Amino acid sequence: MDSENLDYYHQTEVSFKESAVELKKFKQKKSILNALYINGKMAISDLSESLFISIPTLTSHIEELLTENWLVGEELDNKKQGRRPTIYSLNPQWKHVIVIDITTHDTKIFVLNFNNEIIHQEQYNLKLTAQSSFLLELFKLIETTIHGLKSQNKEIISIGITIPGLVNKRTGINRTYKNLNFENKSLSLRVSENFKLPVFTLNDSKAAAYGEAKFGVGKNLQHVLSINVDWGVGLGIVFNGQIFNGASGFAGELGHIQVNPEGELCGCGKVGCLDTVTSASSLLKSIKAGLKNGQISILSEYKDKLEQINLEMVIEAAKNGDAFAIDILYNIGIELGKGLSVAVHLFNPQIIVIDGVLSKAGKIIVNPVEHAINKYCLPDFKDELLIEVTNLGDFAKILGVNAFMANRLFKND
Repeated sequence: MDSENLDYYHQTEVSFKESAVELKKFKQKKSILNALYINGKMAISDLSESLFISIPTLTSHIEELLTENWLVGEELDNKKQGRRPTIYSLNPQWKHVIVIDITTHDTKIFVLNFNNEIIHQEQYNLKLTAQSSFLLELFKLIETTIHGLKSQNKEIISIGITIPGLVNKRTGINRTYKNLNFENKSLSLRVSENFKLPVFTLNDSKAAAYGEAKFGVGKNLQHVLSINVDWGVGLGIVFNGQIFNGASGFAGELGHIQVNPEGELCGCGKVGCLDTVTSASSLLKSIKAGLKNGQISILSEYKDKLEQINLEMVIEAAKNGDAFAIDILYNIGIELGKGLSVAVHLFNPQIIVIDGVLSKAGKIIVNPVEHAINKYCLPDFKDELLIEVTNLGDFAKILGVNAFMANRLFKND
């Protein structure tokens, strides 16, 4: 099943007639659903102004959508005399989606409605690996989730997946985790065939960027960069309000630009990649090397048990004023800012959002990133540029996938 051609609302809720009038009506109804998904509750007057649809026509469409159970109305208190105004929103009980967040650490499954409310969530110790058994285990988890929802009379209409790796935008094939592909079938296609549902897969950095642009600190901005700093470094790009994929869907692999020709060997096989000096793994490597060499730190008690040190401990030490931890994070921030200055000159964004595990360091990581961008970017590129830490945390990816699905399900073309 090709996610690019899926249109759930078209397939299931509209009796489509091939006439100009019916086509226009069909598109307008979907635009109403999309507007309410993005903006939440809206009055008819606001929808009319936003969508350029006359109030009588809009009223007729909304009455149909209410009958179809897509919408609910709520009368507001009106201190003035006369009819109380009504605002409309998507029906939180009508349709639901599953969003699966797959990482090298674990797998999380969320059930959401189109009001972005989490109805159910579970975390599983299923790590993304090269093992062929991964997909079978994933199918079991999805089956368990769907079975539980059916017992509650909740209908699932789509599944979204966020996953690391190079995901081809046309085929859905993951070029990094090739065990997910079988006989040229992508993870999306295999899940779709198994559960008879439309399935959409997004690279994790792209999902986070889209979530930030739609609902986070980048909301209402058209040009957003989201730097996802985890065990690797990925860049999500929102350009003109849409995910920028590049020719194949691989745009944004900032972690593999070379920053030091004499540097360390990267996991990709190249030398001196940004990943080798800015990722969470490089941070822990620097921390452990310093402690091993006698560096004084809050973390010095772990000198003989370095394997117990994790990223959260380093960030907490820095927040508590540990000079060594602060210096390491500062150096990483400077290198990250250097790399981002390249992206700033290429894409001229309005905002850079720092996502991923290092975002938990807050200003400790933001300040050196800003310092480097101020140093290495031309003034016209940086003077109005915002640099912020995510206010959505890991939920940015989940909202990004949900927004991507809503956009495809309610798309107006």
